[in-house]
Amino acid sequence: MKISVKCYATLARFAPEGGVFEAPEGTTAGQLVQALGLAPGDVKILFVNNAHADPERILADGDRVGLFPAIGGG
Repeated sequence: MKISVKCYATLARFAPEGGVFEAPEGTTAGQLVQALGLAPGDVKILFVNNAHADPERILADGDRVGLFPAIGGG
């Protein structure tokens, strides 16, 4: 199945080529994060189809995933 992935800020370098990740059926959002080479703690906010999601969320063909790091500022 094809999952659209957008990695923001410091995670941008982990985005898949062309923004699309090929995943086997039953892949969770957490498994996708790991397959991209990210540690679970690297992702602070995870969205699936524009809604906040947990790493246990099972992805479906055509889902859109957004990954955000912790952002500091002052």
